[in-house]
Amino acid sequence: MKSGIHPPYELVTVRCACGNKWETRSTMSGEVRLDICSACHPFFTGKQKLVDTAGRVERFRRKYAKGKSKRLSG
Repeated sequence: MKSGIHPPYELVTVRCACGNKWETRSTMSGEVRLDICSACHPFFTGKQKLVDTAGRVERFRRKYAKGKSKRLSG
């Protein structure tokens, strides 16, 4: 790598709105603030809820349940 053309790689503190805090390295300096992190995101915590808008999930399950039974019998 050429010297003098890359930004400095510094230690920064990352803070989430939930109160979680950790340190990492980045080209940004100072502190990084997040709205959501892996400690409070519903996908990672297992508290994710499937929102069924207009019965789309049920319609999908019925559609592919029919296809599965046809494949097994045919």
